[in-house]
Amino acid sequence: MPSVFSRIIEGEIPGRFVWTDEQCVAFLTVAPLRLGHALVVPRQEIAEWTDAADDLLTHLVLVAKQIGAAQKTAFQAPRAGVIVAGFEVPHLHVHVFPSWGIDDFDFSRVDNDPDPGEMDRAMEKLRGALREAGLGERVPD
Repeated sequence: MPSVFSRIIEGEIPGRFVWTDEQCVAFLTVAPLRLGHALVVPRQEIAEWTDAADDLLTHLVLVAKQIGAAQKTAFQAPRAGVIVAGFEVPHLHVHVFPSWGIDDFDFSRVDNDPDPGEMDRAMEKLRGALREAGLGERVPD
């Protein structure tokens, strides 16, 4: 049975995509630590990051770096946080989010009911920052 992330990638479940390429996608999580919190997800279903091929894992980290830099710009954040946890969904994913402090890394503080309008605005801000960084070919319309 496909993971929920595979179903999002295939369009069976809607997602707020900010990045797409041949190896991975990135979309906003439905339970953000901060507005703009994105998940970088390989198209290939891999349960754990330690099982990923080195070149794929390298690619995911490089994409996360680009998204993190764009988050810092879009949300005027001093840092971009990154976490590879893997307990929520058995499909490798890298959490990337704007961060103002260590408390932003606490999953007990996620917003389980974010405002859809705010999420849409966060998506557009992040897409805009990625385009301004010269990465428009990876940003979906």
